[in-house]
Parts: sequence; C-alpha cells; structure tokens
Amino acid sequence: MSAPGDFVSLLLSTEFLNTGLRVAAPYVAASVGEIVSERAGIVNIGLEGLMLTGAFVGTLGSYYSGNMWFGVLAAVVVTGLIAAGQAFLMITLAADQVVSGIGLNLGALGLTTFLSRTIFGQQPPQISYFAQPWPIPVLSDIPVIGPIFFNHLPIVYVAYILVPLVYLLLFRTRWGLSARATGEQPRAADSVGIPVNRVRYTATILCGLMAGLAGTYFTLGNLGTFTENITAGNGFIALAVVIAAKWYPGRALAMSLLFGIARALVVWVPSMGIEVPYTLLNTLPYLATLIVYMGVAGRTHVPAALGVPYQKD
Repeated sequence: MSAPGDFVSLLLSTEFLNTGLRVAAPYVAASVGEIVSERAGIVNIGLEGLMLTGAFVGTLGSYYSGNMWFGVLAAVVVTGLIAAGQAFLMITLAADQVVSGIGLNLGALGLTTFLSRTIFGQQPPQISYFAQPWPIPVLSDIPVIGPIFFNHLPIVYVAYILVPLVYLLLFRTRWGLSARATGEQPRAADSVGIPVNRVRYTATILCGLMAGLAGTYFTLGNLGTFTENITAGNGFIALAVVIAAKWYPGRALAMSLLFGIARALVVWVPSMGIEVPYTLLNTLPYLATLIVYMGVAGRTHVPAALGVPYQKD
C-alpha cells in the first residue's frame, strides 16, 4: 500500500497530468460539438452512437489505406453524413429528438458489432495509429509545462484547438448569434430573417463532425484496434459535460479535464500498489459525472427552445 504522500506526488506528477489531458480529449471534442448543436436548439442524445461510429470507421479507413489521417477523415465524413440524416429526422420531419438519439445509439452499437465481426472476425487487426506523441518544438522543452501540455498525440491537439474555435464561432460571429437565437427564440429569429432550420441543420452536422473526431481517439489515438462498444458510454459523459458547463466551451474544457483526471486515476492507481478492485475503480469517471450533475441540477439555464422542433405556421 502506498503512503498518502506518494499518492499526492502522483497527482502532481507531469506523467499523470499528461495522461489526464490526453484521456480528456474525446470529452472535449464531443462536448464542444454538442454545445454547438444544443445552442441551436437540437439535443443530440446520439452522441455515443456517433462516437462509436467514428471509432469504427476510423479503424476501417486506417486499415484499408494504411494512413492514420485518412482514417480520421473517413470517420469525420461518415459521422457528418449520419448527423445530416439525423437533422432530416429531427428538423424536417420533427421527430422526437430523444427517441431519434436513442435509436442512433442502439443502431450504431448493433451495426458496428455486426460489421466488425463480418469484416475482421473475432480478432480485429492492429491498425496504423498515432502510437507516439508529437512534441511541439521548443514548447515541449519548457520545464514542467512542456511535458504536460505540449507532448501529445495530434488528435489531442486538434481536440483542444476546437475549444477556442467553437467559442469564436458561437460568440464572435454572425452565424453564432443566429444559432443562439434559434436555440432561445426560433420564432423571433425567423421573424428577422434568420433561416432557423438551415442554422439547425448546420449545427447538427458540426456536432456530428466533432463527435466523429472524438470517436477516433479510442482507436487511432489509443488502442490501435477496434473492439465492440469501445466508447463504453463516454458519449453520455460528454453530454453531462455540456450540462455541467452550462453550454460554454471554456467551462466544457474544465469539466472535461475533471473527468479526464478521474479516468487517469483508473490507469495510474494500480501502479501505486493501492488495492482497489478494478471494476470499482473503473466507475470513477461515471461517479464523478453523477456528483457533478447533482451539483448543477436545477441551477442551469437551458436554451429555451432546446429539443423543440420549429415549423412555420
């Protein structure tokens, strides 16, 4: 059993903090994408299914092309197309957004499992993936800070770059103002010439693109292979991040890091000789999600038109 001082040293070590930032990356990418969607009034419960699809398609793309970036591109394109189909159901046909999302999650789980077994058999192959960090020249050499922030996989860098980009999109552009207006008062937005449903289509597709990128982390940025249900509910954690962050990208970054630290403990605590059953330890990220959600429940301002289809009279 390790001493308490050893545990504190672990929490402050550059290796542990680097791991926390790395494993938080899919939460960051998926949650900021969901923020774009929900700010425009579309709640995408299918985030888990999109991430799982991204993980599988990323594997296929990398496997058949031998190129990791092609795998990322394939995943993003396919999940973007799926999100467009979702948009048609939820916006044009005014289907229930929660039911549509649940259907996507169940369909993605079944289809990726079937295709994986059909294409790869019982043992999916190892693929070309981002196995080694890409240290940023000069910055990675800065003591303490460099090894924590600037020595990561390229997918991790892309995920974190999305945070300021989404902030600028939502709060510093005309389109962002239109999106926020459609999520709050779509009828009023329509009355001043904002194409409500077109904005919602764009927001839903952007969410799909970012969810696909988040999914590629699990295969192209971590295991280097696909396993059934590899995302294991992390899409639902990303949904909780959005609520806890009160629909702000910067806060989503902070909350994602919290869950990333919880996930990193799953990896590092056994190495400290602390005797905790793995099944119990593996619940830490979900327990953290529940605690945070309980803390913010009832104290957040939900976009007024979130989940409500808009149709002109």
